[in-house]
Order: sequence, then structure tokens, then C-alpha cells
Amino acid sequence: MEEKLLSLIIPVYFEQEVLEESFLRMDEAMKKTGHPYEIIYVNDGSRDDTMKILRKIAKEHKQVRVRSFSRNFGHQLAVTCGMDAARGDALIIIDVDLQDPPELIPKMVEQWKNGADIVYGKRVKREGETLFKKFTAACYYRLLSSMSAYPIPLDTGDFRLLDRKVADCFLKMREHARFLRGMSAWMGFEAEPIEYVRHERAAGKTKYTLKKMLKLAMDGITGFSSKPLTLSGKLGIGLCLLSGLGLVALIVLACTCGVAPWLWAVDGLVLLQGLTLCFMGIQGMYLGRIYDEVKGRPLYIVAEEINME
Repeated sequence: MEEKLLSLIIPVYFEQEVLEESFLRMDEAMKKTGHPYEIIYVNDGSRDDTMKILRKIAKEHKQVRVRSFSRNFGHQLAVTCGMDAARGDALIIIDVDLQDPPELIPKMVEQWKNGADIVYGKRVKREGETLFKKFTAACYYRLLSSMSAYPIPLDTGDFRLLDRKVADCFLKMREHARFLRGMSAWMGFEAEPIEYVRHERAAGKTKYTLKKMLKLAMDGITGFSSKPLTLSGKLGIGLCLLSGLGLVALIVLACTCGVAPWLWAVDGLVLLQGLTLCFMGIQGMYLGRIYDEVKGRPLYIVAEEINME
């Protein structure tokens, strides 16, 4: 096991403020594992000085390899690009912003050496985040867990170690709308958690806007659960029962206080039309995923590579 190669995969997007400090901590953590290693940065279309800094780091440190996208393709595809290039016997995925502490990497490697196929970070506390972010994240993970046909651990991100055989299976799945933690759970390998406190960003601002978070959330739900497609039938039964009760109520009201029944009819039609449009939207999301897949386009385009020979 001592000669096994480790690959650290780091997606970056407009991270010039934290990149150099992050590299020093990442590199030090990898040295402490006692294994030979490579660090793979994937520049996800940054237009600041991120690529300039990466060129400098790669020139000075031959263990650093860099791939740079022609435009922004998104965090999940950046991680996939790094996995495609990785040569290691174990692959470790971590964000550059130092919210997930690199110092946990040696512990992850130890659990891998003890037989775990997947070692994932589990957040017990989130520092430096708003109450809104904490609340919505907690709600989302629990909603996803309840809807998914596969057990996705609560309060986890993409900070994890994958054994080579897991990574090879992972890379056989080439869908465009990717949700890495869901795909990892779907494969069903032996997985072990490491609990930690997620820190505030070391520098810069988060690049995960509300829009991007909502898209990732919908990719997770529509990619690993068919329950939204079955909700319409269940709600249909409920509406039939409700309409029966409403008919009884209308008869009673008409006989007592003289409420115009057509008002209820209009309200009921608006409600039914709204529900129809909602479920048409859900079906549209699934159709959109099919549309993206049948086009057969590459997952990403690499514009520049450094030390990738």
C-alpha cells in the first residue's frame, strides 16, 4: 500500500485570493500521507488571475497538473474532468476555498488503507454561513434523503476519497446533469464518514449562487428519485376526495347562507389548473434531462493543459 499513488482533485473558479494559501495547505496534507501524489487543478473558466497563478504553481511543483476549460462548465463537470485525468489508486475531491480542512486527508487515507472504498466528510457544524443557507441546506438534504431510492448521507458534500475501482465505475457514467454525491451513493460501495466542522472561506466569496444551488438541488432530486412523477397520481386521488367533500359543503352552504356556488367552482378550477401546470413543469424537467443526454455532446472542453503528459 505504501507505493500507491494518490490523486487530489481541486476544481477552481475565480479563486485568485485563496489559491496560493490553499496550495500550501493541500500540498502539506498530501505529504503527511506518506504516499506519492499528484494534485490536479481544473480551472472552470475563470477570467481573473486564477490561471496565471496555476501556471506559476505548476512550473515550480511538478506534482501539480492543470486542466483549464474553454468556458465555465460547472463544478460537477470540473470534478469529473479531474477524475478523467487522475492516475491515482485513490482519488480525493476537495474544494479550494479551505472550508473543508485539508488536514483531514491523511485520516481519509488511513480509513481507505483499512478497507473503506469511499471515505466522505460529514459536516457537524457550518461556520461563516447565514441562517438562511444553513436552514435551506438542512431542509434540502433531508428532502433528498426522503425522496431518493438510494441512501444519500445527510449533511455531506463532495469532499471525499474514492478508491480506484469506485472511480472507474464512476467514470463509466457520462450523464451531463451530474450529482456526484448521489452517484457515489448509487454505486453502493463500502463508505465510511469522517465528521468535521466546516470552516468559513479563507478568502473570496462563494461562487455557488442561489441559482446554481437550486439547479444542483433539482439535479439531485430528478437524477435519483422518480417520486415527483408519481406525486400527480397521489394528489389526483386527494383532489377527488376533496372535491367530494367540497360538493357536500356547497350543498350545505347553498341551503343555509346562500353562498354563490360558482365562486367555489372558479376557485376550484384555478387550483386544478395551477396543479396541472406544476406537474407539467416537473415532467418538463425530466424531458429536459433526456434532451441533454440525447444530444451526445462532450461533458466539457479543455482549452489548456499543464504537466499532463
